[in-house]
Amino acid sequence: MSTGQSTLPKLSPGADTAAGRPARTHAPRLRALDGLRLIAALMVAAYHYGGRDGEVSQAWGTSPKTQFPSLHQWFAYGCLGVQVFFVISGFVICMSGWGKPLRSFFASRASRLLPSYWAAVILVTAVFALPAVAYKAVSPSDALLNLTMLQQPLGVDRVLGVCWTLWAEVRFYALFALCVVLPGANRRRIVLFCAVWTLAAAIAQASGEATLNIALMPEYAPFFIGGVGLYLLHLDRRDMTAWGIVLVSWLIGQHYAVARLWHAPDPHFFSYRSSGTIMLVVTLGFVAVGAIALGFLNRVNWKWLTVAGALTYPFYLVHEHLGWVAIELLHRRLGLPSAATIALTVASMLLLAWLLNRFVEKPLTPFLRKHLNPISARLH
Repeated sequence: MSTGQSTLPKLSPGADTAAGRPARTHAPRLRALDGLRLIAALMVAAYHYGGRDGEVSQAWGTSPKTQFPSLHQWFAYGCLGVQVFFVISGFVICMSGWGKPLRSFFASRASRLLPSYWAAVILVTAVFALPAVAYKAVSPSDALLNLTMLQQPLGVDRVLGVCWTLWAEVRFYALFALCVVLPGANRRRIVLFCAVWTLAAAIAQASGEATLNIALMPEYAPFFIGGVGLYLLHLDRRDMTAWGIVLVSWLIGQHYAVARLWHAPDPHFFSYRSSGTIMLVVTLGFVAVGAIALGFLNRVNWKWLTVAGALTYPFYLVHEHLGWVAIELLHRRLGLPSAATIALTVASMLLLAWLLNRFVEKPLTPFLRKHLNPISARLH
């Protein structure tokens, strides 16, 4: 998921300095982007609470099909919130990484990702270790390895179910850092990055080579690349090359979403998603980020959206596994109806996200940034 801030420098199109980095002017905060982040996170929460089977059925005591006989079909589309996050991430990382040296880019990403992530890993491990909690905790050794964010490629049990998306984000950051940030960002280099990654991802898919697929992520690449193209449109809406990047990325992205999530009607599956609705949700994700990029949502500038944006990342980290615990407590032990249980579970996870933002992110993010990039800290 995207974890960048929306108060970011806007760059003058085509204005490159002698160092190869663009001239920078300050842009207003894109608060609509903060709101879209929260909507995407709530989509994923709806999927985890009522749009799938698995451990959440243990929390409810029955299948979510029983709890939400009509709504579970719609909740099942919530997993596409991840693709929306990836489009947002492409937009934000291009915006924030353009004009930064590599060390500063690394410091900003690490300081933004790690504090809440470490806290969430520790918190979920501790809660799952309680005797009253029926869910399996990972071993102490695996929990420690989870702190590195490398548990998935190393084949270790995940403390946080959602962290597979962070592994995709980290690979995108690495590709963008090596291909764009390190040599110095400019429009030509970013366009080349998008074109080469699109072609290379297609080749990786065709080759069936596991290593290439891991590195190039053909299934998720079009969403990141589409977000990058949308940032180029944010700089210049008349940029026809950027329109081409976005269009090709949408075409490829909807294909992968349908290929992964659609199946013929089958009673053995938890739910049936129509290909048309999958395509519609993916399209709406691109359109929403595009509307923000082109300035159509500049009037959506309410200050509370800044808070929503700040809560999205910690909420995303804790909502799934700790949500199971909350659902079991509220529904099975306290006897609350399903709708009230979901509403209170979401509210409790947002409250926990606020606590993580207030007492973990706010003190630790600037501390990490300062020590990972002391030169930049002294300049500011």
